Amino acid sequence: MRRTLSITTAALLLAAAVAGCGSGGSGDTGATDGAAAAAEETTLTVYAAASLTATFEQIGDEFEQAHAGVQVEFSFAGSSDLVAQIQEGAPADVFASADEANMEKLTADGLEGAEPVAFASNTLEIAVPPGNPAGVADLDDLAGDLNLVVCAPEVPCGAATQKVTESAGVELAPVSEEQSVTDVLAKVTTGEADAGLVYVTDVIGAGDEVEGIEFPEAAAAVNVYPIAPVADSANADLAQEFVDLVLAEGGQTVLRDAGFAPAP
Repeated sequence: MRRTLSITTAALLLAAAVAGCGSGGSGDTGATDGAAAAAEETTLTVYAAASLTATFEQIGDEFEQAHAGVQVEFSFAGSSDLVAQIQEGAPADVFASADEANMEKLTADGLEGAEPVAFASNTLEIAVPPGNPAGVADLDDLAGDLNLVVCAPEVPCGAATQKVTESAGVELAPVSEEQSVTDVLAKVTTGEADAGLVYVTDVIGAGDEVEGIEFPEAAAAVNVYPIAPVADSANADLAQEFVDLVLAEGGQTVLRDAGFAPAP
């Protein structure tokens, strides 16, 4: 799936074709036509929380199939990093956050192109390597002597971790705090960590690479995911159509199949 063609790349292709045309020859016409077609392609840039990677790529495929000449280019990372980039002027068309707090940063600066809409929710789960070598059984065990990895507090999964542990009265001593939930998951899947706190959807998406341990305290922090077009988008209509697809039955089915719960 094509994800990385930028406007700059298309311009370079067009320039090369024009230069080739100057050298003569009947084959130059086809090269120029091909470059012109590339230059006419539209790139829709979607900034989305790392936990949405698999689902949004699938939704992006569906969007491209329904919109000839449009490519959806994603930037997946921690929601706090993404909103900071947008605040600094990054050319995003759509922003999907893993929590409402980071979306509120966008709206506080008037950078939303329409009212944000909640489209899914998620909760934490403990991820451990296959076989659970550290014998983790519940949240209390994460306070023991083991290599625990969590998200940093400014990241939605880290804020949820903080809320859950404070509510349960459990004090954790992680060996590292990561900037995205996918980084936490990677340390568990590679065996660098005995356990990590990730989302239910991350455990499902990892398949046999991890085992998931549900814990009742997770109900204390349910992350609600909002989405909105970004203000001053050069592709405002397409941005809204992407948002509409996420909210529509097709997009919601993709999200539910991945383990996301409905928005409250």
